This record gives sequence, C-alpha cells and structure tokens, in this order.
Amino acid sequence: MKAYIFPGQGAQFSGMGKDLYEQSEQARELFEQANGILGFRITDVMFDGTEEDLKQTNVTQPAIFLHSVILAKVLGDDFKPEMVAGHSLGEFSALVASGALSFEDGLRLVAARANAMQKACEIQPGTMAAILALDDFTVEDICQRLTDVVVPANYNCPGQLVISGTVAGIDAACIKMTEAGAKRALKLNVGGAFHSPLMEAARVELEAAIVNTEFNQPVCPVYQNIDAKPYTDVEHIKHNLIAQLTGPVRWTQTVEHMLQDGATSFTEVGPGKVLQGLVKKVSREVETASAIIQ
Repeated sequence: MKAYIFPGQGAQFSGMGKDLYEQSEQARELFEQANGILGFRITDVMFDGTEEDLKQTNVTQPAIFLHSVILAKVLGDDFKPEMVAGHSLGEFSALVASGALSFEDGLRLVAARANAMQKACEIQPGTMAAILALDDFTVEDICQRLTDVVVPANYNCPGQLVISGTVAGIDAACIKMTEAGAKRALKLNVGGAFHSPLMEAARVELEAAIVNTEFNQPVCPVYQNIDAKPYTDVEHIKHNLIAQLTGPVRWTQTVEHMLQDGATSFTEVGPGKVLQGLVKKVSREVETASAIIQ
C-alpha cells in the first residue's frame, strides 16, 4: 500500500514551489488563487524571500501547505493515495490531498491557524526543546514531575521527542533530561509552546473556524496526529483536528500504525525530506521517496 506523508513547519526554504509555478499551468492558477485568498502575494515571499521572511508564522504555514497540496494536485493520476498522514500543519495538507477539505477551505483554515497560534504565543510565551536519545517514558515522567507547564509535543521517531511549555519549565526540563541520560536537550528557535496547553486560546479560535467549515469523507484513511489512528468519518476528523493544537503529534506511532496496516512505501509530498528520515528511523527497510512531477 502506498502511503503519502506531508511535512510541517520547518520544511520551508527560499525558492520553494517556484519550479511548480514555472512548469505547470494548473499550479500557476492555484498559486494565484492562493494570493487572492490570503490578500498578499505569498508567491513573492516563497520564490524570492529570505529564510527570515519565510520564518514568519503567517507565511510559513500557508507556504508549506501550498507547496504540498499543489504538488499533490499537479501529480494528477500519479497521485493515488491508499493512506495519508501529515506532521502537525501537514495534517491539513493531507486532508485536502485526500479530498476531505477543498483547496480554498484548507488554505483559509491554515491561515486562521497560523494567526491564532501567533496570537496565542503573544498571550502565553513559551518554547520547545528536542530531547535526543532518551526513552519516551523517562521524558514523560520528567515532564509530569515539573511544576511549570511542560509536555511531550512531538514524538518524531524513536529517540527523538520534542517537549513544549513555559520558558522556565523547558529550561528546568532540559537540565533534568540531561541528568537522566539524554544525549542532548536542545532548545529550539520557535516563538511558542506549540502542541501544549499554552495553545488553548488558539485551539478555541480554530475550533470555531473548523466547526463552520464543510468537510467531506476522504478517499482513503487519514492517520491523525492526536492518536495516530486512521479516520474517514468527518465528525471524528474535525474533533481530532481541533484537539491537535494542544495535543501531541504522535508521528512515531503514526508510522508504526501505517506499517502495521500494510504500508509498503512512503512518499513525502512537499518541501524537504525530514519525514523520510523519521520514517527510516522507525523502519530501515521501508521504501521512501519524494514526490516529483514528471
């Protein structure tokens, strides 16, 4: 079975999507439609902006979404997913690519998500840290013992778990993780505590947008971040998407479940190759590739 996976924040690069724009009339039309929906020429930032320009949340999230979704659409008949999943923001790309959301509604939700997260960061400052070479149970246990808000946020692959919380909490957690045997406890250059209770204001704001958006049954199961399980039911999909902002991204478990359910190859659709690397950490044998237009 062919699994298609969609990257999240951090996969952006200067010049992203320019080849699609230049090679495909369908891609050009979709990019120009996106410029109109967003109210600014995001294509100018994607194609010619600096890395710093692309780091702005209101640019980063729609840019990665557009690169992924437009690539999937341009693949045409070559894109025949039997299962899909996306990492954090990538879950929205997966939902559009599988037909659960329209292109326009998906983009509007991603833009709303980016703005809501930016506001939540200003209300509740926080940060994140990558914990390397420490087992999940030990990381979870240390998080629970701290008085500040610190939670597991991204189960990326075996031996790589990202934690999220208050600045003071993350500083304290990094010390304790290192003492417990972590190879590294590396603070990340992010503006907030994503996938933690500190994103509650964003969750409430995004919930209103999701509830008022029409979803359809996807053409294949969508493995969702919150519990790594496959869904096709619209109400379950919406509920899980709302929970995603304050809950963890269970990527390790998602890949494991897709493999158990018969995935024989994973094709990454969008910028970068980060997810292929994470899949290989779960299973060295499984085939991975980047989606490319012929």
